[in-house]
Amino acid sequence: MTVPGPVEVIRAAALGDLAHGFLGRRGGVSAGIHGGLNVGLGSEDDAAAVTENRARAAAAVLPGATLVTCYQVHSADCVTVTDAPAERPRADALVTDRPGLLLGILTADCAPVLFADATAGVIGAAHAGWKGALAGVTHATVAAMEALGADRARITAAIGPCIARASYEVDEAFRARFLADDAQNTRFFVDGRDGHAHFDLEAYVAHRLAAAGLARVEALGLDTYADETRFFSYRRATHRGEPSYGRQISLIGLG
Repeated sequence: MTVPGPVEVIRAAALGDLAHGFLGRRGGVSAGIHGGLNVGLGSEDDAAAVTENRARAAAAVLPGATLVTCYQVHSADCVTVTDAPAERPRADALVTDRPGLLLGILTADCAPVLFADATAGVIGAAHAGWKGALAGVTHATVAAMEALGADRARITAAIGPCIARASYEVDEAFRARFLADDAQNTRFFVDGRDGHAHFDLEAYVAHRLAAAGLARVEALGLDTYADETRFFSYRRATHRGEPSYGRQISLIGLG
């Protein structure tokens, strides 16, 4: 599909004037099922198009910055970045206190979370799919930020576009994993068709952030699955039997 227009940068009030943005598929050069601003190095898209899209994304949020992303593995691992690594670290969260670095997290239904302690000059970005969220990727990010001098009582966080509860049907084995971890997690599920439920990933991630003691948590409430013109969605592509899917990026940096 064609996605015309400039790069769309969705901002969160909780992150104030810090350079940041949750980007979708608008403003890129990819075509077909990857149409728009696909930044996924692992997608079956034209490599030159992906490189151009990543450059456009970075320039839209913090021109001149060095983009740093990770090789995401659905873990709770967080890496502290002091300069641009030669290879993408295998992790699902990044933190830094260094100006000129732009931290990026890729998603296509999972929840991207951007963090900042503006007073300390420490930022973070996390990829919170259900596995990483349950394992504690947000807690790991907060801990890594504190090691750089942040204070969780000052840290604010924003949860960007992700799959919404209405679009996220899961089976009973999925629900059982969360209830085994904490019986109170039942509140993040509503019953669906026989043997299935709907899971509220955004609400669960917000709960984990609040439980970590953060000062402010903002959830943008944007459903990647339902809004095809704006966002890529792994589940939507899977339901359609498409051979590949695009990824969007969420960015935060210190100028």
